[in-house]
Amino acid sequence: MNTAQVLKLLKENKNDRGIENWKKMDEAAELNSFGIGLTQLRKLAKQIGKDHELALKLWDSEYYDAKVISLLIDEPKLITKEQVEQQVENLNSGLLSHVFSSCDAPLAKTSFAFELAQSWIKSKSVARRRCGYGLVYELSKNKRNKSLTDEFFLMCIKSIDENIDKENNYVRMSMAGALIGIGKRNKPLNLASVKLAKRISPVKYHDGDRKCDPIDILKHITSDYIKEKFGV
Repeated sequence: MNTAQVLKLLKENKNDRGIENWKKMDEAAELNSFGIGLTQLRKLAKQIGKDHELALKLWDSEYYDAKVISLLIDEPKLITKEQVEQQVENLNSGLLSHVFSSCDAPLAKTSFAFELAQSWIKSKSVARRRCGYGLVYELSKNKRNKSLTDEFFLMCIKSIDENIDKENNYVRMSMAGALIGIGKRNKPLNLASVKLAKRISPVKYHDGDRKCDPIDILKHITSDYIKEKFGV
């Protein structure tokens, strides 16, 4: 498929209710939207198929939905550091940042994702810090990469502890997600995550005019399933 065909497909699947909800969000000032939810966009992305060159072209679209498709169809082996450093500078969207770095994003599957996460969580850029912690969440699910040690995740917990109280609204949300992921990784990390979560949870945030429920970290990392899994 080409760019015009993808936009046609998105228009055919537009959601009027979703469009009205989009207009209430901060992102509406920067991007247009067909109002399509992420679940449906995933289905459309599978229909389109993996295509790195098409992904690069769709990224330049003025539509949020097309940018999400761009992220979903990109190929991890072809994504470059230069590409993502340019993209992170032009996210202009809280929701787009979430898809860019989390949501099983191709970025987390690149060979340099761990290096990127280490760099971004320490960055002076708000967008990079938010995406850095999004990557930490994704990496917390990876049990095969031997670079992802408990020491790394404990460092992330320490960073969250030291900075969450003074962070940007969206970075706090990303930090909360990262702590949930870390807390589900193993028993030692669970205990460390629970200790911090007792201080900071629930994490409150807002998204434009939308009312958002606080993120209850403790609920996720002290569930019956987790207690039984780790014997805590």
